[in-house]
Amino acid sequence: MSRRTTLLPSRLPLDPYILALLGTVGVAALLPASGTAADLAEGASTAAIALLFFLYGARLSTREALDGLRHWRLHLTVLGATFLAFPLLGLAARGLVPAVLTPALYGGFLFLCLVPSTIQSSIAFTSIARGNVPAAICAGSFSSLAGIVLTPLLAAALLGGDAGGFSTDSLLRIVLQLLVPFLAGQLLRPWVGGFLARRRKVLGYVDRGSILLVVYTAFSQGMVAGIWRQVTPARLGLLLAVEAVLLAVMLTLTWYGARRLGFGREDRIAVQFAGSKKSLAAGLPMASVLFGAHASLAVLPLMLFHQMQLMVCAVIAKRRSRDPEEPAAARGAGDGADRVTVPDPA
Repeated sequence: MSRRTTLLPSRLPLDPYILALLGTVGVAALLPASGTAADLAEGASTAAIALLFFLYGARLSTREALDGLRHWRLHLTVLGATFLAFPLLGLAARGLVPAVLTPALYGGFLFLCLVPSTIQSSIAFTSIARGNVPAAICAGSFSSLAGIVLTPLLAAALLGGDAGGFSTDSLLRIVLQLLVPFLAGQLLRPWVGGFLARRRKVLGYVDRGSILLVVYTAFSQGMVAGIWRQVTPARLGLLLAVEAVLLAVMLTLTWYGARRLGFGREDRIAVQFAGSKKSLAAGLPMASVLFGAHASLAVLPLMLFHQMQLMVCAVIAKRRSRDPEEPAAARGAGDGADRVTVPDPA
């Protein structure tokens, strides 16, 4: 058995970061920011979002992303799962309103289906399962890059007024808070990339702290507006059930769909883990920009789905790690010849 399987704990506790997020929600419920404090929190949250996307741009290796284009069929498959299959399933769930999902929860559920894939967890699970790690790195990077443009546009088109529509003001906010900082990070990467790489651990705390601030601001606004009275424990239970079905469908679709497309085992693992998950780190700031005071309900489905995908994918990755070695001929199937050579981060 590969040494990488030891990276997975024998038990699957709640992600500590999810606990921090839930704690932040609790603080916002008990001590919501209002008045001048709310204005200060909103300003700090706006700055935090800009910082997050600047760091995303500064960390993304343009050369690595361009090299990954050689494995274009795999990346198109992941992008199709993330920005086509997921949204179609989200639209199909509209039939569950209002019997199963309230309109507000459905808006958050549909937004969940529009955000890009993860990078870190896709790489980690692909590594544990002995999949194509370089492909997972590039696929996650492409998805995050595409999501900066596609997620706001899809949200504006499919969620309508709930996400600000196609108004000039909403598009300007997207450009100024998301796209401009990202492009600035890319332009400054030759000068700041090495500095950021050497301080990756510290900047990880900056990332997470910024997101916690965004969550606190969003949930404070929700508490002040009284929108949380719309959610009951029964509705939350139904939401979890719907999300469990969504995750099961996408895990099945990416695994067997990749096989039908001729990908080998290693590539199928990368497609499954990169194509079935959603990024909390990217989704939370985007929701804050797109939904404003209603962002708290919009991000609730994403927070729940994020924890669910980690737990389920951890189990799948551990099982995949026990698979017998694939014959060399099978590893060369599909686009294997186009595999990118990038050092394994594990």
